[in-house]
Amino acid sequence: MYQQKTPKGSGKSGSIVSIVDNYFQISERKSTIKTELLAGLTTFMTMAYIIILNPIILSAAGMDFTMVFVGTCVAAAVATLLMGVVAKYPFALASGMGLNSVLTYGVVIGLGLTWQTAMLMIVIEGAIITLLVLTNLREMVMDAIPKSLKLAIGAAIGLFIAYIGFMDAKIMVGNSVTLVQFGSLSNPIVIIAILTVISIAAMMALKIKGSILYGILISSVLALVLAFGANALGFAFNVYGVQGVPATIGALPAGTSNVPAALDVTTWLSGGVTGLIGHIVAIPSLASFGMFFGAFSQTAIQGLSIAIIPVVFAFLMVDFFDTMGTVVAVGEQGRMLDKKGKLPGLKNVLLVDSVAAMIGGAFGASSVTTYVESASGVAQGGRTGLTAVTVALLFLAALFFVPLAYFVPMAAAAPALIIVGYLMITSIKDIAWDKIEDALPAFLTIVGMVFTFSISKGIGFGFISYCLIKVMSGKWKDVHPLMWIVSLIFLLYFIFVSHMI
Repeated sequence: MYQQKTPKGSGKSGSIVSIVDNYFQISERKSTIKTELLAGLTTFMTMAYIIILNPIILSAAGMDFTMVFVGTCVAAAVATLLMGVVAKYPFALASGMGLNSVLTYGVVIGLGLTWQTAMLMIVIEGAIITLLVLTNLREMVMDAIPKSLKLAIGAAIGLFIAYIGFMDAKIMVGNSVTLVQFGSLSNPIVIIAILTVISIAAMMALKIKGSILYGILISSVLALVLAFGANALGFAFNVYGVQGVPATIGALPAGTSNVPAALDVTTWLSGGVTGLIGHIVAIPSLASFGMFFGAFSQTAIQGLSIAIIPVVFAFLMVDFFDTMGTVVAVGEQGRMLDKKGKLPGLKNVLLVDSVAAMIGGAFGASSVTTYVESASGVAQGGRTGLTAVTVALLFLAALFFVPLAYFVPMAAAAPALIIVGYLMITSIKDIAWDKIEDALPAFLTIVGMVFTFSISKGIGFGFISYCLIKVMSGKWKDVHPLMWIVSLIFLLYFIFVSHMI
């Protein structure tokens, strides 16, 4: 397990390398600057989809796509930079998936509120969680969680993100009768995804450092080459999910292309060097920042009412426990926990995450939270805040290289989640499966999280069942008082507001 020790610097004393090493405690955590940089690149590539997906979702709430794109990049960059510099851990943050959909369809469209009021709600919710961190309540709750549930949360999130990976890779698709089923091997996305999993697994077996990142890059290049090749031969190989192109291998409809317009090199070259640069580099205009601080406008304030309290509470519960589960799981995977199963400097991590929610609301990007995809960078050896700083800089760079965001297809990125899921679920072996009062709540946490597709609901199942089983087994004194309080809150959450998330 990782434990804090006296830092051991690298490089000449006073050199930039030495300063960076000492500040981020890189040598102390048995890492290197190169490893941290590669880990940051890996994490960014597995979560870069949010740059495009978040604007698509929030634009349905009446928000400008370009402005949300800018807000998403800037909010993620600022929050992740704070995590790296202040908390000094390899956790990356960005607009939370799920919460952005609820904000759009449940709050703006469903309740008829303006997007400005919805963003103000996010700011308020973030402020409340920040207050809970400053009063140490959030950290106390994390410390009160029994070891069996902490291990279960880690394993559950591993299975959860593997599930997401299978869905995004189209290896698993929906079915109206059986709910899910195996995808089609005639789907180019499935073909590339399976090849990516195999290539990453092979490199891991050969103990090649950076295997996840290399797998993503190799598959991205392969996907692009095959898409162009298919264009030349006149058949569909729609690995990028281009609209109007069949999802299976077949004849390519006239006038269509397997390659997204953003990656059409032929068009780039048509304008010469200037045209090429213009298609790769795009400097955002000042108007693109127009949605910043819309949460504090008169329109936002006028939309506030007592009726939004349950909604704020629902967002608070998800933010509070999703991050809790992510931090525990990723920290466990990276062996960053101490002998008591606690993350050193946890308060700073929770404080940054809480402030990040307010940042997301202020920048018009929905709630920003710690991403479970951070595990992909940790799996590559990332152990310090330099990994997070790298991710932050890449989010800022994305502002100027919009077309390149399409270079990595989901078929290449999703398999990374499957591999990371495998790495994270290994914590399941340390659960005391012969003790039902510990094992059954752990099991319910795991299946609850995956089957409800919600990290917070899975944790809620685990908390409530743990308390009830301890009572039924006559061991109620073993339950920490905070576990009772949080379990009661979860029960109220399930009864009154869980239908909103």
